Amino acid sequence: MYYDEQLVVDYLKGDEKSLEILIHRYLKPIYNFVYRYVGDKEQADDITQIVFVKAWKNLKKFHFRSNGSAFKIWIFQIAKNTALDFLRKKKTIPFSEFENTQGENIIMETLRDPLPLAPEILEKADIAKSLNGAMEKLSLTYRMVLFLHYNDHFTFREIAEILGEPLNTVKSQHRRALLILKKLLTDAPNKCPS
Repeated sequence: MYYDEQLVVDYLKGDEKSLEILIHRYLKPIYNFVYRYVGDKEQADDITQIVFVKAWKNLKKFHFRSNGSAFKIWIFQIAKNTALDFLRKKKTIPFSEFENTQGENIIMETLRDPLPLAPEILEKADIAKSLNGAMEKLSLTYRMVLFLHYNDHFTFREIAEILGEPLNTVKSQHRRALLILKKLLTDAPNKCPS
C-alpha cells in the first residue's frame, strides 16, 4: 500500500505511475462526493475531471502534514470548492484534457467503469429509496456531513477541515442531521408490498 504523500513525492520526481495510482484511488470517492452536490451524472463527470486537473496543476503547492490524511483532505477540499463554484455559476463546465506523456487521458479511462456507480446501486433497493428520499429533504450541509462521515469514513475533524467549519459545528450538524433523518424516516408512511 502506497501512502498518498509518498505518491505525490514520487510523481513530483517524475514517476507518472504514482499519479495514476492516486487518480485510481480517489476518482470514485471524488465523483460520488461531487455527485451529491450537483445531482447530475454528466455534470459530476465534468466537475470530477476539473478537480483532478486542479489537483494535478497544484501538486507542487501541496503542503505535507504529519498525519496521513493530508492529501485526502486536500483533494476533497478542491472537490468541494469546485462543486460549489459550479453551483454558484450554474454554467456548463468546459471539458478539460488530462493526458499523460503518451497522450492517454487517465481520467477518462478510469471513469469508464463497467460496474454500476453507488447512486445507481442504491436506487434499486426499496429501503435505499426511502433513505435517499429522506436525505434529499435534509439541507446540503447536513447531507454532506452524513455522507462524508458514513460513506467516505472521514472523522469529524477531517470533515471540519474539508467544509471549513469549526469542529463543534460539524459535530452539532451531525447530531441534528441524524435527528431530522430519524424523524423523516419515522414519519414516512410504511409501504405495504403489493
